[in-house]
Amino acid sequence: MSRPTRPGSTRTGVGLTLVAVYAVFALSATARSAVQLATKADEAPVAYALSAVAALVYVAATLGLAEVGPAPRRLAWAAVLFELVGVLVVGTVSVVAPGVLADQTVWSSYGAGYGWLPLVLPFAGIAWLAHTRR
Repeated sequence: MSRPTRPGSTRTGVGLTLVAVYAVFALSATARSAVQLATKADEAPVAYALSAVAALVYVAATLGLAEVGPAPRRLAWAAVLFELVGVLVVGTVSVVAPGVLADQTVWSSYGAGYGWLPLVLPFAGIAWLAHTRR
């Protein structure tokens, strides 16, 4: 017999879709930063480190939104808020002073290389967390 899902659960619907999108971003950002750091870390260490930070943030958001581990909601809130600040700061720096980062990051130009989803995701995460507040 299946367990009933509570309203706003990430086991169905919008919540499940949000977790899936975050999981894809966690995987892609992790792979991107791992390859960059392993093959050419000396070319743009700050940019590649920022991509690694973004990967960790996406992993944390995925786990928090999927309600895995201790204190998942606090983890999710911390991750999506950090993500929002990160994408706004890195995006602004990359637009205003493009030479500061020697290469693109996940959050460069507000996530333009990823269809601006990195800019939209934290707002979606915040909206979902607010919507499912107990």
